[in-house]
Amino acid sequence: MGAFVISKRFNGDFKFIFATRKGKTIFTSIACKHKSDCELMIAAIKNNLELFAFTKIRNAGGKYSFRLSKDGLVLANSRKYSTELMLKKGIDEITKYIAVAEILDFSENELVFADEDVAFG
Repeated sequence: MGAFVISKRFNGDFKFIFATRKGKTIFTSIACKHKSDCELMIAAIKNNLELFAFTKIRNAGGKYSFRLSKDGLVLANSRKYSTELMLKKGIDEITKYIAVAEILDFSENELVFADEDVAFG
């Protein structure tokens, strides 16, 4: 299983990532002004992945990545992969688990993990 994780950027915008069951980020969304925009994009991706395009990219350094887009609008960028096979495995992970992925919302938490002194003080 994978998970969508919604969080807030330092500038106040919202974003989400899709992570593997082991916690490794596969892709990160574009910035959104409202959390509801993230929620709408996540719902669309979960329910209609076949409407989205995966555009594979190879940079000058030989690393691979992809962009997730719909109707020409890029909605997310993947992490970098060292080989094309690893890129394919990342995309396969999405197609296999996206429909059943849980959604975690950390956007309202200022500190997801409290300081040690506070937690055990």
